[in-house]
Amino acid sequence: MTPAHERPLRVVFVCTHNKLRSPTAELVFRSVPGWQVASAGTDRRAETPLTRDLLEWADVAVCMEKRHRDELRTRFRGALPDERILTLGIPDDYEFMADDLVALLQRLVPGRLGTVHPRA
Repeated sequence: MTPAHERPLRVVFVCTHNKLRSPTAELVFRSVPGWQVASAGTDRRAETPLTRDLLEWADVAVCMEKRHRDELRTRFRGALPDERILTLGIPDDYEFMADDLVALLQRLVPGRLGTVHPRA
């Protein structure tokens, strides 16, 4: 078995419908060495709905808004420890792959994930 420190950091980006913000983040960070990324939405009709299995796969969930974090904590209690649920504060004001959204993600995400390591 591969030790946790030798496997990629598994990151799931979370928004509401998994159509704009979280898929943009997944695409932007897909090629980061040492990261495995996915995205999902909190809405049950999302393109990829968030599931307990996906959260248990992830080392960290990066939520676009506080309401996503709150819903994740309520619906999937215990799937990820609170310190592994991050919030970016990015409102639903952006189109998929919008330049300003990409720039914001590139500015916020690496610093927030810099100290997060794969779970043991």
